[in-house]
Amino acid sequence: MSNSQDDKRISESYRRLRRIVGILGVMLPFVLAVGFFISGGSELKKSISAYYHSDMRDIFVGVVFTIGWFLFTYKGYEKRDDVAGHLAGIFALGVALFPTSSCTSTSDLVSLLHLTSAFFLFVVLIYFSIFLFPKTEKGGNLFQYPKIRLSDGLNEGKLRRNRIYLGCGLMMGLCLVLILVYKFFFERTWLSEYEPVFWLESFLFVAFGFSWFVKGNTLFRDPEPDEPA
Repeated sequence: MSNSQDDKRISESYRRLRRIVGILGVMLPFVLAVGFFISGGSELKKSISAYYHSDMRDIFVGVVFTIGWFLFTYKGYEKRDDVAGHLAGIFALGVALFPTSSCTSTSDLVSLLHLTSAFFLFVVLIYFSIFLFPKTEKGGNLFQYPKIRLSDGLNEGKLRRNRIYLGCGLMMGLCLVLILVYKFFFERTWLSEYEPVFWLESFLFVAFGFSWFVKGNTLFRDPEPDEPA
């Protein structure tokens, strides 16, 4: 088999893994919530991590472990892609291994490790979407968006995908900021009845999963040479 065929198979395998990560990210909050109700739960948990303390624990830990392991092995164009992947993988494992606090006995240290891991995991995922996904072999970053042109070597499909990555990253950032605002200022108010952290985390995971789904060349992909544009 020629080197070009080997490269194509490896590339397609990598895209397939990205799609799997995207699907897991999008489906996680819904699978947890629906599964919890099916198993006898009566109301939403306060956050996605809170499903650790339910019958959905194995699904939560398994999905987060899977996402974390893929991120840890992620390879990109530059060293910073690898570093970001390693950090995201470590933080994801921290989210899975250190449960959030609940009515059950969870030490303050374990809960702090969970919250710290979750926060920095979200930060790295935002960094992926805004700063790493738009790159090509020729470079490119967020600050070039206003000046970027087709003549710079990027086709219309790539420009469209870059806008999607930017939108997903900004959505994740907004959700993270709103979670922090709620936790610091509104957690003990009437808003708590609507479980805003769960919904904001759900939107964040959907944006994360969608960006990886697009990066996996499933949506808004460039046509193959033998396909019509």
